[in-house]
Amino acid sequence: MALLLGDAEINNLLTMNDVVNTMENAFKEVGKGVTWNRPRSRIRLPRGFHHLMAASLAEPNVFGLKTYTSFRKGIRFMTLVYDGEQGDLLCIVQGGRCSQMRTGAVSAVGTKYMSNEDSKTVGIIGTGFQGRAQLEGVCAVRNITSIKAYDRDNEACINFCNEMSENLGIEITPVDDPEKCVANSDIVITMTTAREPILFGSWLEEGMHINAAGSNHWIRREVDDDVIKRADSIVVDSKEDAYVEAGDLLYPIERGVIRWDQIHELSDIVSGKIISRKSNKDITLLESQGIAISDIATAALAYERAKSEGVGQEIPLDL
Repeated sequence: MALLLGDAEINNLLTMNDVVNTMENAFKEVGKGVTWNRPRSRIRLPRGFHHLMAASLAEPNVFGLKTYTSFRKGIRFMTLVYDGEQGDLLCIVQGGRCSQMRTGAVSAVGTKYMSNEDSKTVGIIGTGFQGRAQLEGVCAVRNITSIKAYDRDNEACINFCNEMSENLGIEITPVDDPEKCVANSDIVITMTTAREPILFGSWLEEGMHINAAGSNHWIRREVDDDVIKRADSIVVDSKEDAYVEAGDLLYPIERGVIRWDQIHELSDIVSGKIISRKSNKDITLLESQGIAISDIATAALAYERAKSEGVGQEIPLDL
């Protein structure tokens, strides 16, 4: 029988540290060449979109897909994980928490390998659903002592700061200007749906690390060309996905600001093939679009935990 898991089960089964470790191992597998990943495809419908992503991992021996819809009522996620030995459906994970955690964990892995080890301050632009896991992830790998947050919706920003200050045990201060949010921050996070840049190269300071995680469509841009020019190292979670979706990179590449051969994959960093930071003064940039491997790895971890703890709803299947 397959297991059906929802957000409540995911919250009880997984911690951010668990997912960060799983993401690190998954990208090591990518570096070994024993995974397969299909870039996201999108079907435009009259009133919304259907999105589909698929992947397989050798360890654990699983494959699967994430399918989700984005309509006016919201986004609905579903991830299916299959056994790589027999092809049996192992679990269905419903809800957004699994995707939220894996997105934060990918940024955490990038932060672990790309930021200065003594980074203590964070500035985050964008305080929506995904912004919460971005802070959870960064705080899991660095000893963060203070955080500033900015959002166009001031009330939402204040609520975010109050909630996450309590959750993380770290003071989070709302600011009324994105440049103030970036100033004196060791780590900068952008997690927005912006179509025009909201982070500018003139704001950056020596030694900063940037997690730009919101631009997963060619029409979206969070950083301007000067951010790309000033970055000493640019890393993506998958070049194949970035070729299609990384609006932050596609426009500067078209204008000759940077070339694809100057951009590295996160698996190259995690597996030690590339060193992304050569000096504590370097500016480093992680451009994460979100890939299927990270979804399947996280859902597979949840399944293993659920099976061992007797959690989840069993689904009888006709085989």
